[in-house]
Amino acid sequence: MSAITNGLQSISDLLYRSFLPEKLNNPLGYVLCIIFALFTAAVFALLPIKIALLFVGLMVGIPLLGACFVDLKVGVGFIMIFGFFVIIMSKYVDAPFGIGLDALIFVLMFSLIVQVSKTKDISFAKHPISYFILAWIGYSLFQVLNPSAASLMAWLYTVRSLAGLLFLYFIASYAFTSKKIIFNSIKIILGLGLIAGLYGLKQEFVGFSSMELAWVNADPKRYQLIVQWSRMRIFSLFSDPTTYGILSAYIGVMCMVIATGPYNWVKRSILIFTAVVSMMGMAYAGSRTPFVLVPAGILFYVLMTLNRYVIMATVAASLMFGALMVKSTSNPVIYRMQSAFKPGEDASMQVRIDNQARVQPFIHSHPIGAGLGSTGAWGARFTPDSWLASFAHDSGFVRIAVEAGWLGLILYMAMLFTIMRYGIYYYFRTTDPAIKNMYLAITTAFFILVLASYPQEAIVMLPTSLIFYILLAALVRMKDFDEGYQEVLRKEEEGRIV
Repeated sequence: MSAITNGLQSISDLLYRSFLPEKLNNPLGYVLCIIFALFTAAVFALLPIKIALLFVGLMVGIPLLGACFVDLKVGVGFIMIFGFFVIIMSKYVDAPFGIGLDALIFVLMFSLIVQVSKTKDISFAKHPISYFILAWIGYSLFQVLNPSAASLMAWLYTVRSLAGLLFLYFIASYAFTSKKIIFNSIKIILGLGLIAGLYGLKQEFVGFSSMELAWVNADPKRYQLIVQWSRMRIFSLFSDPTTYGILSAYIGVMCMVIATGPYNWVKRSILIFTAVVSMMGMAYAGSRTPFVLVPAGILFYVLMTLNRYVIMATVAASLMFGALMVKSTSNPVIYRMQSAFKPGEDASMQVRIDNQARVQPFIHSHPIGAGLGSTGAWGARFTPDSWLASFAHDSGFVRIAVEAGWLGLILYMAMLFTIMRYGIYYYFRTTDPAIKNMYLAITTAFFILVLASYPQEAIVMLPTSLIFYILLAALVRMKDFDEGYQEVLRKEEEGRIV
């Protein structure tokens, strides 16, 4: 019996050492990789392709899900990657990837609850922004009692994704236990932005794949949105050119801001390259909104820094950009850019203004709104006979005002104001050059997304919906790893005690 016990203990020690400290970088790992490769080849050779993909997906997905549950840092990183590629995967494979993304967030949320119940430490969530997010969750749950809501299912489907995204903020806040982890997460976001930008340029200069062309032609409305002025607007990995254009705008501006930080020339070159790729992708996507967002973001950066060299460079660039905007052209890309700065001549902008005027009396008379999911896709699915189901809100703020009422809009705007307030506050209070620079980049990105939420539903679009709350967690947590800021807090606390 003793020999058996010793043997089992030896095997246990071997597996622990091989999987954790050595991370399978050993003979056992090589053997397992070879076995897995041979088995995967046999599965694809012998089984139908869909069954083979499902089988291999389970083999990879189950261990990965376990890793995400055990280590929330892995979960946050995987969610970002999954969020970037979920839409393009849905174009090629008919599978409920959206439900899978929601399920993954809730698995991480359950893991967070388990870990917090053990440590009894909720200091990561003690912040005014956290309280606003909890208030927004509570208000969204309260909407189930809204007497004006025509569909309980529309509320359920909306809350399912909304609650998951809001809880992602708490998941990331708990996972961000060091400056390195936060910066690595931001590197992943910018790296994925670069991949999206390069793929978008591939669509422009090499062409669309046959599957993408089939996807565009499958829906007449989608075709009209993408094919304009005798050319196809690129959409990269995403569902439409607007989503891609807005993402390119704030990723590009973030890279430009971060490039001014305390980094070597290699990192700055990569950041500038990513910014250039993003700006080019934004231009070829042809959405008007991002063309306004980039100058607005740069202006916000200038006002935050008030550096005379930055101001001079911005003035010179503005003069050249202004000359380009007034120059007559037949180029469809440049024409789309010029039309963004001529709202009086933009028919689509006038339609938005008319729709907002038409819905204002309804908003005034419904302080808690018509119920979550009463407009958009869920409205068309669950309440198709309602006039709100076909109402083109074309705005994140207008949608909130219609669905959650003007009380909900006030709460949401107060949350955005608090986010901007603390972003600016921490930028001026922190002393670590890298953290200060990152606060400026993140706050500028938030400023861009807040502006974009008036003409578009910017914050709720994948993958921006994920990036927004992960960057929000970074904004709340970064100051905890700035020694100068913590020293100031200690002195202030000592002064209050004395």
